[in-house]
Amino acid sequence: MGHPATGAGMPDGLQRRLGLFDAVTIGLGAMIGAGIFSALAPAAHAAGSGMMLGLALAAAVAYCNATSSARLAARYPASGGTYVYGRERLGEFWGYLAGWGFVVGKTASCAAMALTVGSYLWPGHAHTVAVAAVVALTAVNYAGVHKSVLLTRVIVAVVLVVLAAVAVALLNSTAPDSGSLGVGDDATLGGVLQAAGLLFFAFAGYARIATLGEEVRNPSRTIPRAIPIALGTTLVVYAVIAVAALRVLGPMGLADASAPLSEAVRAAGAGWLAPVVRVGAVVAALGSLLALILGVSRTTLAMARDRHLPHVLAAVHPRFKTPHRAELVVGGVVALVAATADLRGAIGFSSFGVLAYYAIANASAWTLNPDEGRPARFIPALGMVGCLMLAFALPLTSVIAGVCVLTFGAAAFALRRVVAARTP
Repeated sequence: MGHPATGAGMPDGLQRRLGLFDAVTIGLGAMIGAGIFSALAPAAHAAGSGMMLGLALAAAVAYCNATSSARLAARYPASGGTYVYGRERLGEFWGYLAGWGFVVGKTASCAAMALTVGSYLWPGHAHTVAVAAVVALTAVNYAGVHKSVLLTRVIVAVVLVVLAAVAVALLNSTAPDSGSLGVGDDATLGGVLQAAGLLFFAFAGYARIATLGEEVRNPSRTIPRAIPIALGTTLVVYAVIAVAALRVLGPMGLADASAPLSEAVRAAGAGWLAPVVRVGAVVAALGSLLALILGVSRTTLAMARDRHLPHVLAAVHPRFKTPHRAELVVGGVVALVAATADLRGAIGFSSFGVLAYYAIANASAWTLNPDEGRPARFIPALGMVGCLMLAFALPLTSVIAGVCVLTFGAAAFALRRVVAARTP
């Protein structure tokens, strides 16, 4: 539709190095991250005994988003994800708005993950550690996506081992159950929706697979397979850990926990595991940060190619075959935000931007024809409605900040069009 994507066969294209296992690993590295170590407490606080309903709702919306994204990625295997899909299916403005929401929202996510690393590793100097983590992982990404995948494999393996140990300790605990896993009177519809929005933040990493469309081998086959595998694996892990934590701490205990999994293993009589959980949280946050920087830089590359961002950021390194300028700029901005931002504010702001991004992805998938691999119509419809519903169920400050940022982006787009029209 008039915007041919830069591909591997073009001089400035990225190299297709990633197979199915690599793509799944990147998705797992983004999803099985710091969210499982931190999102359970605020979700339990919002929904009480309805937290598992929130998890189920977040997973259902994520499934719709993943299905829509997979079909679109197979049709448009280029860097940029929903920025490309929205542009091709809905028009330039909607693609731009998706890309703007993703880059700004996920920059906040990067800062949140970096601050999580700092909070667990050296609480008294969280911002300093966060900046150091961003610099180190930006250097890894700069040296090539293949090196990023190798590091992500190690991170995912470590986190899965830690979570498996936590699940075994909690499920085998002889401590008396602290509460029912059923839904009680403390659960409200608004609380369940807000919990779903908070837990969705931890599921959103499958977009990283789609944004790497130019670096995946046989993308029309690999991406639609990798996304549901990564999402399904993550859902199983999250569900097992959430049930185990609720069984030991109960909804109230989980809601009041500052470090939910550490406190759960102590309550289960496995206090020796608490330092291991701490290390796991740091490694998980590093994995999420690595994958996030990877995805944001690729969307920045795609937007720079179309001159929605400075065109100088569209350069691909001649040796490493990475969007090196985009990665350096993204790394610099994330480091600045991580040095100054508040962790909770960053997470809430990010959630709104990500949900807006996926709403546009579902709207784009709705327009696919049957011969283009369109999913069943109810999937993008439910996904779009679900994204908007969860976005506006977030805390009011997050909603206001998100709406303001999207409005600013829309105004910048309109101003650019006016200037371009007046330029001879």
